[in-house]
Amino acid sequence: MTTTLITGANKGLGYEASRRLLELGHIVYLGARDEERGRAAAQALGARFVLIDVTDDDSVARAVDRIRDDEGHLDVLVNNAGITGGRATADELGAEQMKTTFDTNVFGVVRVTRATLPLLRKSENPVIVNVSSGLGSLSIVTDPTRMEWPFPSLAYSASKAAVLMLTVQYAKALPELRINAVDPGYTATDLNGNSGTQTVREGTDAIIRLATIDRDGPTGTFQDRSGTVPW
Repeated sequence: MTTTLITGANKGLGYEASRRLLELGHIVYLGARDEERGRAAAQALGARFVLIDVTDDDSVARAVDRIRDDEGHLDVLVNNAGITGGRATADELGAEQMKTTFDTNVFGVVRVTRATLPLLRKSENPVIVNVSSGLGSLSIVTDPTRMEWPFPSLAYSASKAAVLMLTVQYAKALPELRINAVDPGYTATDLNGNSGTQTVREGTDAIIRLATIDRDGPTGTFQDRSGTVPW
């Protein structure tokens, strides 16, 4: 069976991705930094809970040790954990707020990816899916016809742009893995106060598609539920 770790999965996109991959027969380790909520979510779905705070090296190491002891390998990593980083204006935004946002959205991807590589390399079909955003696309946020254009989301957009670059560079550095980024689109989750126009199922379409590719699947791409997204 395919073993999958999804970070930030006690609600929203991570929860729905966990549900859908369980339906497809994956062994899903539902990762969350809140133990009570994470255990409740995993129990509701029939997933395996793993406590993981992507901003803490020791927490990440313990989570990976758990999966190694249980399974001996990892087939799919979905780097989903993320925060908005607040809505500070250009006058208000300081370096500390940027650091906090990047610690989860960017450095968290690096921490978890590095820690899981030994387990992913034991898989016959290792896959990484990084959850980014259209707000991280330079093409999209500079196009006045796009809905993302009016939003000056400084910390969040910068962090998601960094995730896109990480995806490209990881894909080049690790050609034996399939590593892609996804834009869930404007999906109704707590991250946007449930104001999104898409359902969580629609928002996870690209995650599921890229989490289930085979060894001949794409790598180093940025996709949404409709296909390729411009960088």
